[in-house]
Amino acid sequence: MSGSTELMGPDLTEGVDAAGLTEGRALLGHARGEAVLLAQRGADIFAVSATCSHYGGPLAEGLIVGDTIRCPWHHACFSLRTGEALAAPALNPITCWNVERRAGRLFVVGRSKEGIAKPTPPHQPSSIVILGGGAAGQAAAEMLRREGYSGALTMLSADASPPCDRPNLSKDYLAGNAPEEWIALRPPEFFADNRINLLLGLRATRIDVANRCVVIDSGRTFPYGALLLATGADPVKLAIPGADQPHVHYLRTLADSRSIIAALGAAKRAVVIGASFIGLEVAAALRTRGLDVHVVAPDARPLERVLGPALGDFIRALHEEHGVVFHLGQTSKAIDSRNVVLANGEQLGADLVVAGIGVRPAVILAEQAGIAIDRGVVVNEYLETSVPGIFAAGDIARWPDPRTGEMIRVEHWVVAERHGQLAARNMLGKKEPCTLVPFFWSQHYDVSISYVGHAENWDRIESEGSLALRDCRLTYWRGDQRLAVVTVGRDLESLRAEFEMEEAPGEPRAAKA
Repeated sequence: MSGSTELMGPDLTEGVDAAGLTEGRALLGHARGEAVLLAQRGADIFAVSATCSHYGGPLAEGLIVGDTIRCPWHHACFSLRTGEALAAPALNPITCWNVERRAGRLFVVGRSKEGIAKPTPPHQPSSIVILGGGAAGQAAAEMLRREGYSGALTMLSADASPPCDRPNLSKDYLAGNAPEEWIALRPPEFFADNRINLLLGLRATRIDVANRCVVIDSGRTFPYGALLLATGADPVKLAIPGADQPHVHYLRTLADSRSIIAALGAAKRAVVIGASFIGLEVAAALRTRGLDVHVVAPDARPLERVLGPALGDFIRALHEEHGVVFHLGQTSKAIDSRNVVLANGEQLGADLVVAGIGVRPAVILAEQAGIAIDRGVVVNEYLETSVPGIFAAGDIARWPDPRTGEMIRVEHWVVAERHGQLAARNMLGKKEPCTLVPFFWSQHYDVSISYVGHAENWDRIESEGSLALRDCRLTYWRGDQRLAVVTVGRDLESLRAEFEMEEAPGEPRAAKA
């Protein structure tokens, strides 16, 4: 999960020639046993930790934009001035160091002791309730406190586990490469220390808009001055005979991942139903653990609807290189204690079945409360719903995309976290429009795929480089509008594409990277 940055470059405590710095490019070195980078913006010289606080990515290989630096792995963004984590997925700041200039040389002289100042928000709701304990809810709760909110703050989660690193549940954790202690986003004391009342295993049954409160299944009520709906999405369940058997699993929560891992001791043959991102990441994790894995999907190619035919073929070949057997153009019609029966009558031996056939946004509470729904909870550019004071973020939110003018809904982790952060600031009266560029990554064995933008449909795909060499960029166009960029082995290009899309949200055509 977390990488380690090998100490490279000069010892910055001994000084470097100031003329060796290049505007907008990081100089990697080290100080007092830690990797540190130097960056220049105009007359300002910054020194910060060279290691991303998210998964340990190498910030020196990232992109400097103004007085910020972005991680090449998962696009976290940090302030060079304060070290603050400005954009998810990183939640923790990085260390800042003091720099002295002496006779044309720059010396890193020690860690900065200046903290990150808490602002005074323009609006302080009497209390805030967050429905949901996932990425959006957790990010919102943290941002509320970072932005200086001092009122009562409650998170209501139907999950029995605290907020966790959900992307890892289908990747390293499931593959056995990430220990349990990496999975919780925060230790238990974090919530107490930040006065976040995290209540687990509680299911909300009603939003009482007139009385501004949330009602849970016990009848207890939680009043709110502002409310965030971050209820996420629920897995689509199989509707075939035998789907309710104990060896049939879904993967959404930590409990789901643990349940699959617990079943591995007696399992040798696994069938994954659905060639979704989750399904294929599960297939890779199970192959890593040595199981025979078959994937069943109705598609002609895996992920073709999202990524197109070339990447679909590449992903299929990658999995086949690792021993996965595909049954494409097929559906499952029944499951018994030993087999998955396909529509064509073929039987696949299965000690373990994992279904990854999609999710549905959990909008029932919002719908019953009279909040506008359209394939998700409809929000404006500030992520506020049709009911004033109620916001929505993450998988359920359908928001106006400034690049296309369309309403979009995106089911990805980083989007959910950034939504939560933005909704938090807007609940405090900031009035910041949602201009984020969606980003996600998907890991398959040793190959990571980065996707920026949002392309539900396109009319052409431009390809540069070689997928076979795992060095490629694909650009998705509709007319003269660039909708999305997918990269394999080109992390810096992915960051540049994201930045360009941010800079020109209303332009019909962004400049090519």
